[in-house]
Amino acid sequence: MDQFIFHNPTKLIFGKGQLENLKTEVQQYGQRVLLVYGGGSIKRTGLYDQVKQLLNEIGAEVNELPGVEPNPRLSTVKKGIEICAEKEIQFLLAVGGGSVIDCTKAIAVGAKFDGDPWQFITRKKPVHDALPFGTVLTLAATGSEMNPNSVITNWDTHEKYGWSCAYSYPAFSILDPTFTFSVPKNQTIYGMVDMMAHVFEHYFHPTEHTPLQDRLCESILQTVIETAPKMVEDLENYDLRETILYCGTMALNGMVSMGFAGDWASHNLEHAVSAVYDIPHGGGLAIVFPNWMKHNLDVNVGRFKQMAERVFHVDAQGKSDREVALEGIEALRTFWTSIGAPSRLADYDIDDSQLDLLADRAMARGVFGNFKKLHRDDVLDIYRSSL
Repeated sequence: MDQFIFHNPTKLIFGKGQLENLKTEVQQYGQRVLLVYGGGSIKRTGLYDQVKQLLNEIGAEVNELPGVEPNPRLSTVKKGIEICAEKEIQFLLAVGGGSVIDCTKAIAVGAKFDGDPWQFITRKKPVHDALPFGTVLTLAATGSEMNPNSVITNWDTHEKYGWSCAYSYPAFSILDPTFTFSVPKNQTIYGMVDMMAHVFEHYFHPTEHTPLQDRLCESILQTVIETAPKMVEDLENYDLRETILYCGTMALNGMVSMGFAGDWASHNLEHAVSAVYDIPHGGGLAIVFPNWMKHNLDVNVGRFKQMAERVFHVDAQGKSDREVALEGIEALRTFWTSIGAPSRLADYDIDDSQLDLLADRAMARGVFGNFKKLHRDDVLDIYRSSL
């Protein structure tokens, strides 16, 4: 494995009834709070009222930024930055899923950044500071509650990019599985696809000798595979929600990826698609990732064979390594389809009319991927296979 330094400063507060900790945590950072949330589901479930009550009990001065989009937009980030400046915000609180948290990260950094936030999102200018922020998570998916990563869409230019910095870790994250009970089936499915995709992005890397990391990745994947079919039939089962919530956090908080750099090409491919068509991120990953796997099968067929045998229990008896590997990829596709994930871009009425534009967006930063560098021809091939 490679040399590494690991540091994750986020305090994880996990379990039923943990929201009460919000008062103690927020008081450490100041009284002027910006509450950031999405389309209003937290109001329907009563979580909004609970949060407001706790903030009122500590005398917090609360301003609000509602309406964060599922693919959070630069325009919303800028609104938040303006509120921070006007109201002299001291602390931000994201209540929602990964999109709300991603937007909050960009606002927190942007509030301390001199210039257009798109400059640090596109990595053209460095970041030196951020306002502190915390999260109350309502969706198991992105892992954004315990990592510095954020993805922001510039809808004016149809560009969507991931970014991170040392200052975009949440100070704390409160994860109560009961807050995910109201997540609809389709969003629950997309979330489970997303967390599995995060693990696969780690799993397919070029570094040698990572036996423990491999097993950690495989254990998360197996746990989701065992839990997901039950989850989609029993959305308010606490034990299932708890398991999936923890899997989502562990999939992308750095714990399973010490000592190597993952691939992340499939995320880049999907970001281009959802930047142009605004489709759900998890749905796009379910379509693209197996086709990325097939395209790169011969880069390291042994790696795919290992996944097939250890994660999907493919019987290798009498088969070539390549046959076993292909069977494993097909098992992944079959599994995602079985829980209700899409398998083709056509499922979102996407045809081949914008393939060049998608390739342009995917290639905006040049060749990408660590398992195998993808060039424009590779990108087009994977998109065509995904139609």
